[in-house]
Amino acid sequence: MLSSNNISNMRLLKCFFLVLYTTLSLHCSAQTSDQLKANKKKLESEIADTKRLLKETQKKENTSLQQISLLRKQISNREKLITELNTQIYNYDVELDLNLILSKNLDKKLEYMKADYERVVYLAFKNRRIIDKITFLLSADDFSQMYRRLKLYSIFSENVKHQAEEIKNTQYEIGKKNAEILSIKETKLTLLEGKESEIKSLEKDKTSKAKTLDELKKKEKQLANELLTKQTKQKEIENAIKKAIEQEILAANKKKAEQNKTPGAASTKNPSSTVLEYTPEEKITGTSFANNQSKLPWPVVKGTTITSFGKYKNPDVPSVTMESKGIDIMVEPNTQVRSVFDGVVYGLLDMGSVGKVVIIRHGEYITVYQGLATVSVKKGDKVTIKQNIGTVGRTMGRSTYELHFEILKEFTHLDPNAWLSQK
Repeated sequence: MLSSNNISNMRLLKCFFLVLYTTLSLHCSAQTSDQLKANKKKLESEIADTKRLLKETQKKENTSLQQISLLRKQISNREKLITELNTQIYNYDVELDLNLILSKNLDKKLEYMKADYERVVYLAFKNRRIIDKITFLLSADDFSQMYRRLKLYSIFSENVKHQAEEIKNTQYEIGKKNAEILSIKETKLTLLEGKESEIKSLEKDKTSKAKTLDELKKKEKQLANELLTKQTKQKEIENAIKKAIEQEILAANKKKAEQNKTPGAASTKNPSSTVLEYTPEEKITGTSFANNQSKLPWPVVKGTTITSFGKYKNPDVPSVTMESKGIDIMVEPNTQVRSVFDGVVYGLLDMGSVGKVVIIRHGEYITVYQGLATVSVKKGDKVTIKQNIGTVGRTMGRSTYELHFEILKEFTHLDPNAWLSQK
């Protein structure tokens, strides 16, 4: 049969493993919670930015595609935020359950420890008159036995003190855990209130979107013509950008061909080629740029993406098929535009009412910044990552401010969303 001491030890060991398991579970939950908090903060920031842009747009313009794009983005962000809040609330429920289990385990541990402590104290009190410490020590057969008996008393005394300290520490842990439980309940309540608020705002945005769509349908032909005009103008800009890049490549290859000429020998390079031959430095820059896919900073600090990359039917004017070589980012007035990576200003274009264009080369990669009102760099300048290169201008025929941003690998357009970091 097991002695009472062995049973007590087994109980304490069981409590210890339960506490350890629950603590590790809470640690994993905390790591997930940190990521959820970061996502929530990011979405709340985007919602605030879009709300500000919507307010400015509604104040200055009649119903427009920009408004419906912003509302669609706002609804999407609110739905994502509500999902994040639901996940956080669920995680707090799990954390609360784990903390309650841990609290109960600590209560059991305290109960067992108090029982053991009381038993030890009772036995010491019960036997105090039968034999005292001095008599017990002096009745030893020799000095060695007396030392062992003295050591026994010392160990017993230390054990009693240790048990008393463990009880005190466990009581402190119980108090601390109860405070955590209360904090979790309060946080969960705040999240629930925030969720209710977001659901109300979401319904309001959906109503506003439906009303705006009704107004847009009344002038669908006009909007379709506007979109087609915009696409025609955009193709002109794309052709101008392509031509500017080709001219720069031709000039660079011609210069290299002249530098490599030797008396009586023909150059191996074709100066009329539109394929650029990269210097070692340009190759390093290109490799570095490629290694930063999905990590590049945004060309503006704050803004809302209102168009997607690629070919698709306009969600608000289905009769028009959109084809975008980049993305459009709506921003506030006087927003600074910045280079997304180290590079060299390859070209500057002035497209009149559409605004200015800055072309920056990063080895075999090129980034295009279109729709600028002012430019603070010149052709040939070396720029660094996040360096300001100008400010966003007013959109043609609108009171809004938009930056059109593109990424190319030589002459192939790439989806900027795959290259820019998550905000």
